[in-house]
Amino acid sequence: MGSALARGVVAGDVCLPGDIGLYDTESRVARELAEALGASVAAAAPALAAQSDVIVLCVKPKDAAGVLSPLRRELDGKLLVSIAAGISIASMQSAVGAGCRIVRVMPNTPVMVGKGASAYACGGGVTATDTDNVQKIFGSAGRAFRVEEGMLDAVTGLSGSGPAYVYLFIEALAEGGVAAGLPRELALALAVQTVSGAAEMVEATKMSPAQLRDMVTSPGGTTVEGLAALDRAGFAAAVKDAVVAAAKRSEELGRSNA
Repeated sequence: MGSALARGVVAGDVCLPGDIGLYDTESRVARELAEALGASVAAAAPALAAQSDVIVLCVKPKDAAGVLSPLRRELDGKLLVSIAAGISIASMQSAVGAGCRIVRVMPNTPVMVGKGASAYACGGGVTATDTDNVQKIFGSAGRAFRVEEGMLDAVTGLSGSGPAYVYLFIEALAEGGVAAGLPRELALALAVQTVSGAAEMVEATKMSPAQLRDMVTSPGGTTVEGLAALDRAGFAAAVKDAVVAAAKRSEELGRSNA
């Protein structure tokens, strides 16, 4: 995820490659990315934090405390942007001190192709310039939305986990095509393009999904039969249940990381 964000800010002209510093416990990873972007590599995290105005923390939740604690002095007066899932702003503030401004972000994996959906929440003292920087960083890899921190569990259930639901739907759509007589490769290509095009229709027309669905559905036609089959299987309810279940799990993990 960190690599995708670094590539996004360079591709989107958010900052110059020479203004980006990288650090990874796997030095090879940082070195290869730095060479690809024209960025620099820091020998240690404290040194990088000390020379940076904005620090983007891209670590697994279990590693966050161990990474942040040694940086308390270096982060004073800086903006810390964290994508560590489930780690609250309060927990991070406790680790780094009151002098650090914190923004917590929940991105999703499509940031890797510049189509991410990211939501962010701001801690105390975060400035308009800080939020503008966060918008630019995550906007370079898709779209970014400001929310209250209490919404991030729901965001996790929807857009954080959502790509997996969509992949499952694409897989099932293609399998349906195979069952109806299509070659597997063609069925998958049609399914991918159909999902991509339908999403683009929602974005481009500004019509509701329900309105667009009605446009495709003729009385007594093929689509109404397909929708009826989905309804009998409880499709819509299952999707809603999936979002709520994932959101609840995110809340549980957040409590365990507090």
